[in-house]
Amino acid sequence: MTLIRKNFDVLIIGAGGAGLNAAVQLAGADLRVAVVSKVFPTRSHTVAAQGGVNAALGNVDEDKWHWHMFDTVKGSDYLGDQDAIEFMCREAIPTVYELEHNGVPFSRLDNGRIYQRPFGGQSRHFGKEQATRTCAAADRTGHAILHTLYQQNLKARSHFFTEYFAIDLLQDQEGGVTGALVMDISSGEPMVLNARATLLATGGCGQVFRTTSNAHINTGDGMAMALRAGVPLQDMEFFQFHPTGVAGRGMLITEASRGEGGYLINKEGERFMERYAPSAKDLASRDVVARAIVTEVREGRGCGPNGDHVLLKVDHLGEETVARRLPGIRETSKIFVGIDPAFEPIPVYPTAHYVMGGIPSDRFGRVVAPARHGPEEVVPGLYAAGECACVSVHGANRLGGNSLLDILVFGRLSGLDILDYLEEHPRHGQTDSASEEKAMARFQRFDREGDGIPVAELRAELQKVMEDHAGVFRTEEIMQEGLDRMRSIRDRLDEVRLKDRSRTFNTARVEAFELENLVDVGLSIVTSALHRQESRGAHSRPDFPERDDRNWMRHSLYFLEDDRLDYKPVRTRPLSVDSFPPKERVY
Repeated sequence: MTLIRKNFDVLIIGAGGAGLNAAVQLAGADLRVAVVSKVFPTRSHTVAAQGGVNAALGNVDEDKWHWHMFDTVKGSDYLGDQDAIEFMCREAIPTVYELEHNGVPFSRLDNGRIYQRPFGGQSRHFGKEQATRTCAAADRTGHAILHTLYQQNLKARSHFFTEYFAIDLLQDQEGGVTGALVMDISSGEPMVLNARATLLATGGCGQVFRTTSNAHINTGDGMAMALRAGVPLQDMEFFQFHPTGVAGRGMLITEASRGEGGYLINKEGERFMERYAPSAKDLASRDVVARAIVTEVREGRGCGPNGDHVLLKVDHLGEETVARRLPGIRETSKIFVGIDPAFEPIPVYPTAHYVMGGIPSDRFGRVVAPARHGPEEVVPGLYAAGECACVSVHGANRLGGNSLLDILVFGRLSGLDILDYLEEHPRHGQTDSASEEKAMARFQRFDREGDGIPVAELRAELQKVMEDHAGVFRTEEIMQEGLDRMRSIRDRLDEVRLKDRSRTFNTARVEAFELENLVDVGLSIVTSALHRQESRGAHSRPDFPERDDRNWMRHSLYFLEDDRLDYKPVRTRPLSVDSFPPKERVY
């Protein structure tokens, strides 16, 4: 086989909001920029983001980035790094205006300013009043942003490798990243893409769970590639379950439905969130609302014949408001449960939604990891941004509206920092032959036929194990059993076979690669969760019900080698303001 090789200045793996916003920043620098995506770019999962993007514009009520920062630190259950959080909240305002100038069609207030709505966990005056901070394009904000960024990249002539799958990173002898081995899905042929800088922007890993709001493509590819390159994953025990997924299906019903005035009820018609969050009620933080719904169902107050969900009411808002402000959730509800929410409540239950952890990176997108023989340092040539990265601005729990903000702010800053990096590194690095051989070995791993375990069978088993053993509530016994079963699944990967490859399209092979990625990422989640002996944010342990700041105010680091864990301190000092010390987190 003759291996095709191409050289670029920058390689971006992933064409969602983070990757495309980084590429836009590189547009005017006369650089060769390659963007690799396993789907057409506008099918990237950013397109599914509904509710909006947070920025303290103050278009509806007075607002300040400092209040936004307070809410984000509190929402993170004080595990977020306060310097990064301050930076994100300050950068939110110019980032949203840049999107507007690039053509994002935000909804408008009567005075022509960008429309903003309330979201959960938002406040003014440091927790005293509800804020109105989330900038929205109806309930299809991610769709509007992604299409705009793609159009800007077409204008900039970014080079797209559409429907190519990234197999593994390539490295030099010192561990610096020199590009990646990718596969053309249509032909099955491998290709080496050399680059002076590589950005991982591959999104989340929600497909590790059986019931999820994530698309089928969200398989943690970038995270697993980083693991195999020796980079740890940070804070993977913190996985957010969005409180309002379509019951039994998992598709997302945006938090905007509650921001517009919707509310949750149990089988008795009771607005039960008043019991769990007396002040914020239905606009409490997501982990609080998710646990409340699960508790209602477990205690016998669930709705439906099986008592396995609660109801979300927006019908009292009127058909005109639902049609204008929530057209997407109306369409979703009609298609998947046959209910028009303008007239009937929607059955909802928590669904796996967002990973707060990921590839450790700084606020400029540079990947930072423990050196082979020393303290933490930047991995040369490697960047990460978006949901696959962990800056950490979300800590133990993400606020709604901060995910689009995260990918846009840090995608933008990654692109700008890459420009500086390329000035200092004018030549391509030399890929170590052993690194390329390792990547090729993985490319050939599933190039085999015969009797064995089908990919779909092992993937379904993995997803059920993760859902049963690393869900909303966790105990040591449950998670230890889950870890044992996950290790058994990893051991059986060598038994995976593709039936009659001559008649199988290359997507079957991609699914085998994705399965291996899901196994590695799933192990990082359950291993990290088992060892964190406290309840904090999305990580809820009935056997350790209290938050333990004395022993656990630290980030976890999971290494693929020997399933090893390490820890590092949370950065509690902001850039320019006083820190927010940990307090009891109530809403």
